[in-house]
Amino acid sequence: MSGNLKEVRSRIASVGSTRQITQAMKLVSASKLRRAQEAVTRMRPYASKLQEILSNVSGSLDATQNPYALDQGKAKVLLVAITSNRGLCGPFNNNVIKAANLRIAELEASEVSVLSLGKKSADVFSKTDRHVTLNLGDTPFEIFDDLNFASASAVADQIMSAFIDGSYTHIELIYNRFLNAATQSLEVEPFLPIPASEVPAGDAPKSTDYLFEPSQEEIALNVIPNTLKTQLYKALLDSHASEHGARMTAMHTATDNASEMLKELKLMYNKARQAAITGEILEIVGGAEALEG
Repeated sequence: MSGNLKEVRSRIASVGSTRQITQAMKLVSASKLRRAQEAVTRMRPYASKLQEILSNVSGSLDATQNPYALDQGKAKVLLVAITSNRGLCGPFNNNVIKAANLRIAELEASEVSVLSLGKKSADVFSKTDRHVTLNLGDTPFEIFDDLNFASASAVADQIMSAFIDGSYTHIELIYNRFLNAATQSLEVEPFLPIPASEVPAGDAPKSTDYLFEPSQEEIALNVIPNTLKTQLYKALLDSHASEHGARMTAMHTATDNASEMLKELKLMYNKARQAAITGEILEIVGGAEALEG
């Protein structure tokens, strides 16, 4: 019985330590989530309006002025899988990896490569012949350590260059869009070529005349690339906020489960301890009666 009590005490101590760790991780993620949520909330209206302007303006430029809108089909596809560098965030990373594998299956007639922005997706796809790094070095792993527009721009430059030189004819972003702390929406979003402006069903096409200043060529060389960088930065911010939301939710659930397990273990310990005490009392009483007899 003493051996059983020792084992239960050991499990209580182990679960208690785990609960402290998960509680601390939950608080850290909650703190980081607040800042990440504010960043993506501020970015969304700006990025959304830029995307609308980008689609409209690119339609008024020909292929020589705007090579980013050149549709060459899906012969060579690049999937940009955005995950985190760390785990313990529920299905956050697995959802992106599953979505990437599903797109690979759907594009079976195409040559598909995967660029991993985040260590978790790199751990999976580096074991396949589809994994590419472009010229990014360690940047995909370090980008979330200090996420800013400059680091996102460096990645976007490499992706756009690969599209312009014909290495890839179609590029998609796969990431988790932040909705709230407990909910993320998986997105498979076309990045290049620039998608044409969509007209809702039943609406007549709208013709918008733009006055280009200083020139259409200047816009193609500066404004369009910067807008694409903003779109990638927004996707990274969404993924970053989603990661902390998913981890906070996962650690909250883990903490609750540990608390429930502690209650069960303490009840088990008390029952075993009471049984041991009762057994010892019975032995003493039995011994006393034997001496009297």
